[in-house]
Amino acid sequence: MGRPDFEPVVCMGAVMHERTRPTHNRFIYPLATLRIPLSRLAQLKVPLLGVDRPNLFTLHSRDHGARDGSPLLPWIRELLHDQGLPEADGEIVLQTMPRMFGYLFNPVSLWFCHDRDGCLRAVLAAVNNTFGERHNYLVAHPDRRPILPGDELRASKVFHVSPFFPVRGEYRFRFARQGGVVSTAIDYWEGGRCQLATRLSGHEQPLTGRALAAWLARLPFMTFGVIARIHWQALRLALRRVPFHRKPLPPTEEISS
Repeated sequence: MGRPDFEPVVCMGAVMHERTRPTHNRFIYPLATLRIPLSRLAQLKVPLLGVDRPNLFTLHSRDHGARDGSPLLPWIRELLHDQGLPEADGEIVLQTMPRMFGYLFNPVSLWFCHDRDGCLRAVLAAVNNTFGERHNYLVAHPDRRPILPGDELRASKVFHVSPFFPVRGEYRFRFARQGGVVSTAIDYWEGGRCQLATRLSGHEQPLTGRALAAWLARLPFMTFGVIARIHWQALRLALRRVPFHRKPLPPTEEISS
């Protein structure tokens, strides 16, 4: 992905979903995220943004990691060590949506885990569903070599997200960062076909009060809109009589790869 500079940034961009089966459905919505190097989180002071304190934008430790408000960096370090990834001992960048006006539903947050030379070694995709459940997919190369732009990493699907897809098959991830553009591809494959393609992309800009004010002016109800749009798209699929799958019990393990 190129050697990052590890500066806190805002990513202004969009999310795209394209379902291919059993009916075609594609949509693109504007979306913005933060990318925060965790080593700088405690010292981060930006107008309009509160870190573990109220503000128009808020990044709460309790929304991530152990979900108990404890510091995030020790949590992810311990997780990587327990999962056999000691080489990911450099900066860890959390890409996520903050709370806006106190509200948040975050379908996925991405933890980019680098080594001391700045090479990407692993990515943790922390997934939430609308039933209040969560699961972490940790992806890395089996031989633990650095992850390069366009490399494909796979993880078996074990967690229920949409009632219009079964809990089987696999996710295929690709990550890239070039020229100030960050992109993530997450494709869901089942039965030898790509059933759903997801793209999250954004243009980086320094995390400043001005950038957050522009975000607020452009997308003032973004976090409310995320959950509303999920239910709107679900209604559209239901009206098209797309097969419905009952929600199974969540996986017993918090992390899978």
